[in-house]
Amino acid sequence: MSGWKNKRTVMQRYDLTAEMYEERYAKEQEAKYLAALQNVSVAGCAVLDAGCGSGLFFSHVAGEVKLVFGVDISRKLLFKAKDQANAFENVMVLQADVDHLPFREGFFDIVFAFTVLQNMPKPSVTLGELKRVTKGGGKLVVTGLKKAFELNKFVDILEGKGLGMDSFIDCEDLKCYVATLSV
Repeated sequence: MSGWKNKRTVMQRYDLTAEMYEERYAKEQEAKYLAALQNVSVAGCAVLDAGCGSGLFFSHVAGEVKLVFGVDISRKLLFKAKDQANAFENVMVLQADVDHLPFREGFFDIVFAFTVLQNMPKPSVTLGELKRVTKGGGKLVVTGLKKAFELNKFVDILEGKGLGMDSFIDCEDLKCYVATLSV
């Protein structure tokens, strides 16, 4: 399947499940957020939530950060994310393809990508784009669904982009790996 066809399929799947997204995934996503936030400080930062889904992550960081941008390819999930964003003055949402982000190089202090890489046709390309929009000296926090990535394959993708591994969480309580990387 070509890259765009793959992305369109993912977009359509999330558009179809948008109404039940939080009911289905909120508990799992919350566990990822808490694990990720153990290893980074977001205070005063400009943050990107790449693949923001319905915006559940916003409430975890909006009170501490300068700015949060949430991007997602699913228009229907973004409608839900907009409702979450409206509770905060420093949170904005935008429909975008994570492989082609509409931000200048090094714009964000910290980039989070929860449940993104396994949905992308070329995870290494996606990781490169996430790295591009992260400031030098900034942090990139990504997850990889265990059933989609063998541990060594996921680590190979991360190491292939020349990122420093600050922390790596692989615990039974999570369905994914959580990596914090230095740019």
